[in-house]
Amino acid sequence: MASRIISQVHDEAHCTVVRLTGTLDMTSMRQVYALLEECLDRQPDALLVDLTELAVREELAVSVFAAVARRAAGWPVVPLVLCTPHPDAAALLAGSAACRVLPVEDSCDEASRVAEASAVTRLRLRLDPVATACRRARELVADACARWNLPEVAGPASVVLSELVGNVVRHAGTPMQVTVTLRRPWLHLTVVDGSSAAARQGESGHRDEGGRGLLLVRELADHWGSAPAGSGKAVWATLPAN
Repeated sequence: MASRIISQVHDEAHCTVVRLTGTLDMTSMRQVYALLEECLDRQPDALLVDLTELAVREELAVSVFAAVARRAAGWPVVPLVLCTPHPDAAALLAGSAACRVLPVEDSCDEASRVAEASAVTRLRLRLDPVATACRRARELVADACARWNLPEVAGPASVVLSELVGNVVRHAGTPMQVTVTLRRPWLHLTVVDGSSAAARQGESGHRDEGGRGLLLVRELADHWGSAPAGSGKAVWATLPAN
């Protein structure tokens, strides 16, 4: 019989809580990854995964949680906390080299406190693919950096986010969600659009609103990348938050 996972998702004040019930093995881990990826796409401030009712049939299957944490680190920058009161499951997670860096609590109350303490700070903005979108994106960065006392990063971050937005305006042509996230030591900039087509780099001689597209992003950001997000994609970049 195929393993089946049942999930319950609750959005709380500072995090999303996912309770998994069933048996985790090398087959059902794909379902677990898909379930948690769907939760990540909603960009919660933190994600708590309750494993109280989850039986682990195959030891290697616990690596799915490390894979989810890696997915969340670049985008959408969501801290992941696990709750597993059963000592056998806790031992399996502790014995997995991939999972040792994940916070694992044996009490859901304590896991909630850790998740709330780890929750990231975000500012979000919905934009249409119009000429003023780049300017509004720069204003969002200026507001975020003023609130979070990051004057040195405001200039380069404004340029990077403007380029990400300009790329959507020129090539994707869909409404977008723009997010600025602080998770020290990084400032994360993300634009989610409605097109699944790969982000286009642009040309060095291009000088319309938004500049040179992803060429400048590569020059100014420490890291950048792209990931599927629903029916579209997320393009993100990180800069030091000194």
